[in-house]
Parts: sequence; structure tokens; C-alpha cells
Amino acid sequence: MIADFLAKLSAWWTNITPAEMWWLALGLLGQVMFTGRWFVQWIASEKARRSIVPETFWYFSFVGGLMVMAYGIHKADPVIILGQFGVFIYGRNLYFLWKNKGPKTEARPADTKPG
Repeated sequence: MIADFLAKLSAWWTNITPAEMWWLALGLLGQVMFTGRWFVQWIASEKARRSIVPETFWYFSFVGGLMVMAYGIHKADPVIILGQFGVFIYGRNLYFLWKNKGPKTEARPADTKPG
């Protein structure tokens, strides 16, 4: 059983094209980013001594998800593709973060007049 697996893996590796190697690298890098987001969240929570989700978490999620989705589309793998539809949620969270970073207006008491 292990010998069969190793033989299949060897045959696959021997026949991989440079283009397929690029796609494999993209998919693996995307998966590393997607997994790395949990380390970002964990470290930030440990530093704050409470559970938080830092902005970087959403960047890792979005970029890693897009990369893994691209790999899934290339491989025509519906399981990978459907598993990455969270990128829309990650993108929405980034939108909210960007929107809230916009220029802030100072609140004045209602009974005061400007300048």
C-alpha cells in the first residue's frame, strides 16, 4: 500500500510540467497564508491577553483564500472552489476596516457654533 502510494507520487513528480509546478506553488503558498492567519490571531490575542482578530488576519484570509481558490479553479476541483467562497466575507471585513479608517469628523456639542 505504501509502495503503491510512493510509486504514484514518484510518477506524478516525474511528469509534472513547469506550469503545473507554478500552480502547485501558488496553491501551497495560498494554503500557508490561509493557515498563517491563525498564528497571527493567536499571537495578537496572547499579546492582548484577550481574544481579538487583528486586521492582518483578514489580509491573510483574503489573499490566501484567493490563491487557493485560483488553484481550485485551475484544477477544476469543486470542493476547493466552494471551500474558498469565504473570500467574499473576508473582503467585506476589509472594506469595513478601510471605511472606518477614513477621515474622522470632530463631534461638537449641539449648542456651539463653528468658528
